Amino acid sequence: MQQFPCPFCGLRDEREFHFAGEAGKSRPDTTKEISEADWAAYLYYCTNAKGPSREIWVHTTCQEFFVMTRDTVSMEVLSTEALNEDAA
Repeated sequence: MQQFPCPFCGLRDEREFHFAGEAGKSRPDTTKEISEADWAAYLYYCTNAKGPSREIWVHTTCQEFFVMTRDTVSMEVLSTEALNEDAA
């Protein structure tokens, strides 16, 4: 079982966390007309990069969202930081 470091609670079991999305992904401007293709790309497509990746996660125990940087090849967690401190 893998352990993830919550920036608020410390090292915890991976079952307490939920993936919320890619960090830095810009939501389309909903005050303007958005094509179905652009909306689908935002909702369903991700870069799925090989190597270091910045992702938004939520720790379901404390309900805090944070940014986790992890290596998608080795699954090693490189860092975690509070979401409000990051311009994700």
